[in-house]
Amino acid sequence: MNRTCGLSLADCPFRNPYVGKPLKTFDLLVIRRLVVTYSVLIGALIVFFIVLHYVEFVDDFIDSGATMGEVFSVYYPNYVPEIVRLMSPLAIFLATLFLTGRMAQKLELSALQTSGVSLYRIVVPFAIVGIALTGAMFWFNGWVVPEANRVRIRFEKQHTQTKSSVDEYNNIHRQNSPGSVITVNFYDRATQTAHTVTMERFDEGSRLVERIDARSMQWVEEDSTWQLRSPVVRRFGADGSERITSPSRIDTTLALLPRNMARTDGDVESMTISEARDYLQVLERSGVDNLGVPRVTFHGKFAYPFANLILILLAVPLAAVRRRKGQALILGVGLLVAFVYLALMKFLEPFGYEGILSPEATAWIPHVLFLVASMLVLLRAPK
Repeated sequence: MNRTCGLSLADCPFRNPYVGKPLKTFDLLVIRRLVVTYSVLIGALIVFFIVLHYVEFVDDFIDSGATMGEVFSVYYPNYVPEIVRLMSPLAIFLATLFLTGRMAQKLELSALQTSGVSLYRIVVPFAIVGIALTGAMFWFNGWVVPEANRVRIRFEKQHTQTKSSVDEYNNIHRQNSPGSVITVNFYDRATQTAHTVTMERFDEGSRLVERIDARSMQWVEEDSTWQLRSPVVRRFGADGSERITSPSRIDTTLALLPRNMARTDGDVESMTISEARDYLQVLERSGVDNLGVPRVTFHGKFAYPFANLILILLAVPLAAVRRRKGQALILGVGLLVAFVYLALMKFLEPFGYEGILSPEATAWIPHVLFLVASMLVLLRAPK
């Protein structure tokens, strides 16, 4: 042992780089190291994901006539936000495991704890990064990712065989307003045109007072109106009389927008939080069934960012103890924990889709369980 050292590691300046310095120095050092490590890992995951994806879909790109310029200047740049959204919890978890484990192996954490600094205090700079990252990812997931997903999903429909699964394009029933119902035989999403349209209006006594049958109904973007072509209007009097008119067309404003006519599972993915909320409210008012998928996706926009903070709180106590097998064991355990976390989220999603669990419970249960687990691990870790 060095003659200048006392009995504790806190007395060894070459073993404890933070002796004589305020803990603020330690906080800033941890934050800087964690941010750099996270950035490197998220960049590596992006490259890895894009390479695997390109290898899988290169034939589709070539067969569809997409140029490599379009693929790498339009498609993948707009895929990156989705990759960041998905991989951010894993990247910050691995970064925290790596940084904490490295500090434990170098006895930096032991020196701090011997100096009287508790593990709870050591967690503080990690938690600061976790809170900041959670807030940033909430904004990123809610507003940046949807804008990029619109371009990505549109490109996929044109150039890959992986289409968004369709919930409704045929036999669509919508409630336009209380007492007003619209039925569409087929909706062409590309041209924003509904074919074989029936609009029925009822009075407070549920008596049919008006029915409009039209060959088609097309959305006019400039005026934000629907244009009914070749309509036949029938009005029914209280005495049982019927009056029929056949104008060449009718321009009307409806509560329904084109996006409310036909749905795919990927709709909410390409909507901001405010757009998705309005979209679901319109579908619910219209009496649409089978809203499990969009509801779970909507609540996931709120819940998923918290995985960044939760996994940081779990990683620090897991890696804070020095182990003989070093970083390899820590990273192996970390990958297993991350896999279980993500698998639990995917396992519960079908229960939310089918209505067995509420959308809120489906989105939040995995995060609540792992938050409790992280608190238990932190409480039981050597202080």
